[in-house]
Amino acid sequence: MESWRNNRFLFWLLTLPGAFWLALFFVAPLSVLWVYSFGAKSGITDIEITGTALNYLRALDPVYFQIMWKSLWISAIATFVCLVLAYPIAFAICFAPTRWKPVLLLITILPFWINLLIRTYALMAVFRTNGFVNQTLGGAWNFFDGLFTGGSFPYQPLQLLYNDGSVIAGLVYVYLPFMVLPLYATIERLDKSYLEASLDLGASQFRTLMSVTVPLTMPGIISGVLLVFIPCLGAFLTPALLGGANAIMIGNVIEAQFKSANDWPFGAALSFILIYATFGALALRWVLTRKSQGEGA
Repeated sequence: MESWRNNRFLFWLLTLPGAFWLALFFVAPLSVLWVYSFGAKSGITDIEITGTALNYLRALDPVYFQIMWKSLWISAIATFVCLVLAYPIAFAICFAPTRWKPVLLLITILPFWINLLIRTYALMAVFRTNGFVNQTLGGAWNFFDGLFTGGSFPYQPLQLLYNDGSVIAGLVYVYLPFMVLPLYATIERLDKSYLEASLDLGASQFRTLMSVTVPLTMPGIISGVLLVFIPCLGAFLTPALLGGANAIMIGNVIEAQFKSANDWPFGAALSFILIYATFGALALRWVLTRKSQGEGA
């Protein structure tokens, strides 16, 4: 009995500092914003809490609904591209020689050591009209054009910035490690004998991948998809710098409500719509994980 009490005291002793920090700097500010979402702007800086749900109804306006839909499909495409790129990368790390695994993992997380703003500006330098991509393509084009046509068709720089494609590329570049790491953790724990048995029984590499590997690594896939999709949906820096006015996402609208428009209640409502969507995604993950565990049992 005494041991149980000591363990319980130790549990609360270790939990309370973290719980206090989360309550003070996470739960409390979110609670204030949640209250603001049911208010109205009554002056330049004044907010009146009226209990109205008009801010949420305003989010259904076709203009904002279209931006929300655009944010969803841009985030979905970026997440899918991350998954397609991260799966072979995670496999390569898992099957690499033991001495190389720490090096490859270090390379994977190395972008985290550089500020997001700096990395985004670096992408702008790569994609701009006279950036690395256009200079490389232009050099190759002009060489072959001069060789075969005497320079009759000079290279026209591609417009790689300020469109949806540049935003997707930027999101993939930023969040790819978040997909690689959970996939690596899942594949590393995978019993390789299942793969060997499938191949020994005559299944092709592709059949083994789709029928054995993917179902067994589904928890890592679900975790990676959530870790990438949710931040992509709320991103505002990457769309603002790489997409400009042509690729506005819901995160840019929320930022504008809190800064230039100074409409905190509407910005809070839009923010909580994303939070509700996050809770829904987490609930879906829980259901899919339980289903996967049930099928595995």
